Amino acid sequence: AQKPIGALCISPAILVKVLNDIKITIGQDKGTAEVIEKMGGEHVTTNHGEVVVDEKNKIFTTPCYMLDATILDIWNGADHIVKSILESLN
Repeated sequence: AQKPIGALCISPAILVKVLNDIKITIGQDKGTAEVIEKMGGEHVTTNHGEVVVDEKNKIFTTPCYMLDATILDIWNGADHIVKSILESLN
């Protein structure tokens, strides 16, 4: 249906398992990134608050607690992902 999907923390890895060839982030964890690549996904290394956008599939991801994060870091990531999705709708 080409509706945008936003995923935070470890949930982007579940999207790779279901959708396969997508671009996501879970932050900087090399082991998890390797598993994502083995499942057919493309992992982008990011930091707090950064959002990876898979334009083709309209998937927006941010790492949250996959990094050593504070509640403010989580809020920033969630805020940035919502803003990114809203911007894509315009």
